[in-house]
Formats: sequence, structure tokens, C-alpha cells
Amino acid sequence: MSGHSKWATIKRKKAKVDAQRGKIFTRLAREIMVAARQGGKDPESNMQLKTAIQRAKEANIPNDNIMRAIQRGAGEQGGSNFEEFYYEGYGPGGVAVMIEIMTDNRNRTAGEIRYIFSRNGGSLGESGCVAWMFQEKGLIVVEKADSGRNEDDLMLLAIDSGADDFKDGEDSYEITTAPGELEAVKEGLEEAGVEIAFAEVSMFPLNTVKLEGNEAEQMIKLIDTLEDHDDVHNVYTNFETDT
Repeated sequence: MSGHSKWATIKRKKAKVDAQRGKIFTRLAREIMVAARQGGKDPESNMQLKTAIQRAKEANIPNDNIMRAIQRGAGEQGGSNFEEFYYEGYGPGGVAVMIEIMTDNRNRTAGEIRYIFSRNGGSLGESGCVAWMFQEKGLIVVEKADSGRNEDDLMLLAIDSGADDFKDGEDSYEITTAPGELEAVKEGLEEAGVEIAFAEVSMFPLNTVKLEGNEAEQMIKLIDTLEDHDDVHNVYTNFETDT
């Protein structure tokens, strides 16, 4: 895990999620419901919903399940009481932690998340305590083996499509955008025949905290335990380690 490569962290999380298909189905259904409730049920005018639907299809969630989640979020099938918000706190060594939550019981979730922090060398903080340490950006990842072109051509294509930055990783390219430009850049790449491995608005740390030894192990355990919680949608940290 390294703060230098967002994709390295994502791949680790994806590998873990792939072993827990039931949980990813539940989380993606919640994501669809929240998006439909907040922005309406038309994916063409609701980019958050459009992205959630695409992620659900990539996870092989049946179309009937996707439609039911949209209808529930829009209040057409009993409605949805799920809400989306962030918890903030600190891990071992003062690492900043932001947790994206989707829950239908805020009080229950708060107690459980606080317990996870306390059991793993961290503490749940007040709203805003670490948010200033992160910047929201769009992230697009293209695996080098699937790019279909050389690095310079892909970089020019990404910049021309509206990307802010282009990073050459070990086996992939990481393209960052303004949050509102993610979909336009993604579509520009796809129209040019580039295969996208991952695309999502994410939180990027402005600086990182490097941990080693027991503190690093404890921090990894904290992240793993948070990600295992049913109400946790994403975990963002400024943690970095060489292991």
C-alpha cells in the first residue's frame, strides 16, 4: 500500500471485494438508491446514478435488481431511508481517515465506527477535523496492456479530453480530472477506443504520513475492519507504507 499510487490501493481493495460478492451487491444497491434519491432516477441527467449503474453492471448485478434499487431510491417502491455522509478521525501515528457512509441508522453506525477506531489505535473525530487534508478529484485508470497506444499519445488524448494530470505507474496510467469533468474525460477516452479499468470521483490526500512496523500493521487492520463494515462505502486515508 502506498500513498504514491491511488491505483495500488484501489486494486488491493478490489481484490478484497471480489472475494465478498454479497457485500458488494448490497453496497452498490445502496449507492444506486442514494444517487436516485438525491438526483432523480434518470441517469442521463444524474451522473452519480449513471456511474453507480455502470459499476453495478460491471459487478454483474442483474438489471432487475438495478431497476428495483432505482425505484426504491426514487420512492416508487416503499422509498429508501439510506443517507450518505462522512465520518472523520485519526488512525495510529496521526493518520487522517475519512469514511464515506451509507446507512439507514446513523446512531447505530456511529457507535460501531467509534468502536472500530478505539479497538485499532485510532479515534473518531469531529466533522471537519481532517477533511481539509483531502482534495476531491476524478480518477481514471488505464492498464498499460489495454491502452492500445503509447504513453505520449494517451497523455495528449487525456489532456485534450479535459484531464488535469497524467501519471505513469508501474503497470497502469492514472489520469486525474476535476470532479465535474470525470465523465467527459472518460467518454473521450472510450470514444477513442481506450479501455478504462476504473473511473470514480475519489478523495486524494494533500500529503501523506508514512508508518512502519507495528503502527503500519495496526493501520492496515483499521482500514480492513472499516471496509468490512456493511455501512462503509469508501475509506480514504493519507497513510503510506513500503510494505
